[in-house]
Amino acid sequence: MEKNKVVAAIAYLIFFLPLIAAPDSKFGRFHANQGLVLLIVGMVGNLVLGMIPILGWILLPLYSLAIFVLAVLGLVNTLNGKAKKLPIIGKINLINK
Repeated sequence: MEKNKVVAAIAYLIFFLPLIAAPDSKFGRFHANQGLVLLIVGMVGNLVLGMIPILGWILLPLYSLAIFVLAVLGLVNTLNGKAKKLPIIGKINLINK
């Protein structure tokens, strides 16, 4: 697991990279999944909140900050060699293990 830490960590920036660089790594696939889910949740949330006048515009920076915090948390877990699920969205599995 640990030899793929850096590749897996990049999943929080470019989710598919671990799938290409280390396709047999369960650790890489786990973090690629977490990165993909985080990307989708971030994009959908930003889109929805961006379309809601005033309240959405007020909540959007807080939402973006929460997504950023989750990405940093995932990055730290990865670099520490942990396959720990992210809070709230960690149970969603889009990439088969």
